Amino acid sequence: MRKKLILIFLLLLSVSIVYGDPEDEKIDISNINDAASLWRLFLDNPDLKTGSDVLIRLGAVGKGNRMIIDNINNYLMGKNLLFRSGENVDYTIISVCISALMELGDSSSYPALFSVLYAGYPEVITSEAQGALEVIPGNLQQFLVNVITNNPPEEKFAAFIMGINSDRLTVSQRGQLAELALEQGLASTDDNIDLTAMRYSSILLLTRLRWTRANALAIRHYYRVQTDYLTNPKQKERFIEAITCLGAVGNSDAALVLCLQLGLINARTESTGAYDSEITLAIVQALGKIGYNAAFDHLLNVSNLSYPEEIQAAAREAVARLKW
Repeated sequence: MRKKLILIFLLLLSVSIVYGDPEDEKIDISNINDAASLWRLFLDNPDLKTGSDVLIRLGAVGKGNRMIIDNINNYLMGKNLLFRSGENVDYTIISVCISALMELGDSSSYPALFSVLYAGYPEVITSEAQGALEVIPGNLQQFLVNVITNNPPEEKFAAFIMGINSDRLTVSQRGQLAELALEQGLASTDDNIDLTAMRYSSILLLTRLRWTRANALAIRHYYRVQTDYLTNPKQKERFIEAITCLGAVGNSDAALVLCLQLGLINARTESTGAYDSEITLAIVQALGKIGYNAAFDHLLNVSNLSYPEEIQAAAREAVARLKW
């Protein structure tokens, strides 16, 4: 038995001497500077280690090489499509692709990197893609505008979310993006979940920014949500958000809309005593923020009705803020 083990050991040793240790056969790419040769090597060596090393090297030597940039863009797009279709992909190679494109720094990579954001990858991968989009030179705002205008709902919403969280966009650019997002959301007559979420999110941002250019769109949104609320009381919070937005961005047109609503509420309160305190308070406060004096009679009438002190005080404050 001992002799047999010795013979097996000698046989394995001879094989190692003839063929070498696989670890000794690693491909050294550190001295390869030809991008085309590196890309062929990447295609010919699908193993993860070599592929990752080649992509990193391409990021260093491929700047300005249109063929290489396009090839990596297309490779990443293909992987994203596979992943969205349910196929497994290696997250490491996706991460290295993102790093390589970030090093190459070409704005033609925006679509490939953006497609990572809605492919369903883990947050660590989407964060890397968003980080790359933040640093690659180019007109990122225009790219996002084009996506929100022309792409499917899921991509519109992803572009909007990225834009409002981008450090590269100014406050003014974010306002423009939110205005466009609201317009696109209102253009849809169905209840697409992404477009609806984008519309609600844009209203919150426009309110914070007091983006008065969106006044007409905010009025349209108000009527849309009012209809939703009348058929589904669970939409009350969204309705209050719409009222608050009118107060933040509205002009005399928005004030007249709210005056009409407060007049109806006052009439119902006087005849039945029934009213929603949160909605009523939101309307009174919004009218005070707009300051249009046509609201005077409706606000004054609040003091003659059985509203709680919180609403009464808000009405007095609103009257004081009216512009004459």
